This record gives sequence, structure tokens and C-alpha cells, in this order.
Amino acid sequence: MKKIIFLLCVMALVFTSKANSPYISKVFDFLPAPGQFVNAMPEYEEGDTKANILAKVEEQICGNDDDGATPGMISLGAWGGYVVFGFDHPVVNVRGEYDFKIYGNAFKATQASDGGSCEPGIVMVSYDENGNGEPDDKWFEIAGSEYGKTTTIQDYKLTYYRTPVDHVAVPDEKDKHIIDNHYIRWEDNKGQTGYVTKNVFNSQSYWPEWLEGDSLIFYGTRLPDNAEDQSGNGTYYVLTFFEYGYVDNQPNTEDPGLKIEWAVDENGNSVNLPAIHFIKIYNAMNQNCGWLGETSTEVCGGEDLHPNAVYSGIKDIQTDDNNQIEYYNLYGIKIEKPENGIFIVRKGNETYKANFR
Repeated sequence: MKKIIFLLCVMALVFTSKANSPYISKVFDFLPAPGQFVNAMPEYEEGDTKANILAKVEEQICGNDDDGATPGMISLGAWGGYVVFGFDHPVVNVRGEYDFKIYGNAFKATQASDGGSCEPGIVMVSYDENGNGEPDDKWFEIAGSEYGKTTTIQDYKLTYYRTPVDHVAVPDEKDKHIIDNHYIRWEDNKGQTGYVTKNVFNSQSYWPEWLEGDSLIFYGTRLPDNAEDQSGNGTYYVLTFFEYGYVDNQPNTEDPGLKIEWAVDENGNSVNLPAIHFIKIYNAMNQNCGWLGETSTEVCGGEDLHPNAVYSGIKDIQTDDNNQIEYYNLYGIKIEKPENGIFIVRKGNETYKANFR
């Protein structure tokens, strides 16, 4: 006979001892794809290592005026470039409410009510299931308005190739602002090839200079192109807003934020996360807009919209009514051999928590 038992996870939090900061507090990873603002936001200085760059990213997007640090802005480059960060506490999934907000630099055009500068990044979230404080658990996508549409390409892969040292620039014959149409070559898994072009406004290297190697490979979802050349001659582009669920998609003052309950697994199934510990943002647009260059997601800080919320981590778990010892992770999934992490243990009618190290 099966029984449903209600378990209070050891990860249950009650935020009473100190106030949680509502703002981003730590950057775990940063890998921009090539782009016109790479090595500029944040600025690369000769000799910088990845650790130096991560520290500079933290300076730009962590904190807020309230605690003495003013968020700046970082660019994720072309399609696939990403940043991974977290808060000083888990962001709680408060059902029916917007849980967190990540700021960008999108703005509305005066000539268009449904667009302007919109460079959407897809949001991934993760729950620290193994309890080690590192973003090495499973990632779930926040399903925005374009998720599952035929115009959205899932399982997308794109490879960028570093420009050879003997490369000869190919200026655009029609647009003096584009000084190299064949600057950084890319190819995807759909049989398409192209280039990240170089413009006169940004003369630095567009390749992340702190990285070794001659290629960069990114995986993810590609959102549909959203740019329209309303001038007809390449001088005025409008990038249309998507309805919801992305970063740098709508003006900050008009974007209500994101809901953890929108998270889905790799098969598109909804997942019930009690909270999230890590957030990953990656540029989901593979699009070039002439003199404007590649469409690149920018991140300008972020905020937990209810930083002192409480979650209990209660799970409904189906268990066998016998005396065998059974182990379950915090999602209620049975584990045959627990290793590192926090688990629910059941023996007969007894239920308790254990931390395996």
C-alpha cells in the first residue's frame, strides 16, 4: 500500500535573524560571446585573468545605492553569451507573484509603441539540491512568451572562431560605419554561417581577451528575430518587445519581473521549485542590425522582489509501506545511493533528515 507523507525539508528557511539583501551579491561565472561591447563592459586590462573579470562583473551588477554600491552594466555579447549569479539567500517561489527582476537597458522608441531597443536574454534558474553552494545542479528555463513557438529554435548550438592575426578587414561598401563585415565568423547546427561585424564606434577586440583558444561554443535556445528596418535603408531599426519572461526585453519601469513558477524542465514540463539559489542569463538573439551591430543582452543588476519571504520546502512523496530504508532528494525523487547533499530518509514509519558528506 502506498502512503503520502508530508515532509518538512531541512532546507526550510525562516528569515528572522537578519534582513536579506534584495540585490545580487555574487557572480559565479561570466562568458560573453564575441560582441562590440566585450572587453569594454566590463573593461579588460592587459593581464586580466578570469578571476579579475569576475570581480569586475561583481562591481558592475551587485548591490544597489542603498548599500553603497551602484550597479553598472555588463554586456553578454552575441548569441549564447552568459552570466551566472546569486543573492545572499534563496529567492522564494511565492505562488502567483513575481519573484525577482533582472534589470537591462531596453527602451521604447518614440515612433513605436511595441518596440525600441529590445535585446532579450533567456533566464535559467537552479535550486541548490546538493547543498554545496555552487551552481552545479540542474538548470531550468523560465518559459517566457516565446517558449514552444514554432519561430523559437530549441537545441541550438553556435560556434564562434577567433579572427586570424593575418585577417584583412572587409569594410561595408554601403555603410561607412561598418569597418569589417567578416570580423568574427560563426556557424550553427542548422547549417547557417555568418559574422559578428565590427563597427567604427567600438575599435577594441570583440573577442574575450582573457580566454585562451580559437573557438567558443554555446548551447541553448534561439528566440526569433525581432528587428525591423523601418527606414528601409538601414538607418533606423526598431526591435519589438516580447510579451514577458525575458531580461533586457522591456523598459525596467514597465517590466514587472519574473515568476519562478514559469520554470520548465528540458521536456517542457513545469517544475515546482520551492526557491532558487542561482540564476543564469544568456543572450538568446542571433541577429545583426547593420550599423547597430549584433543584438546583445545587457544586465544592469537585479532584485529579489520579496527578500524576506519564507518557504517550508514541504514535499509530497510516495513511499512504500515497509521497513526498508529509502532516500529522497529535496524534490521528492527517490535516490538509490545518496552521496553529498541533504536527503530525506525513511525507515518504516519513521521519517527524518540527513546530511551526507
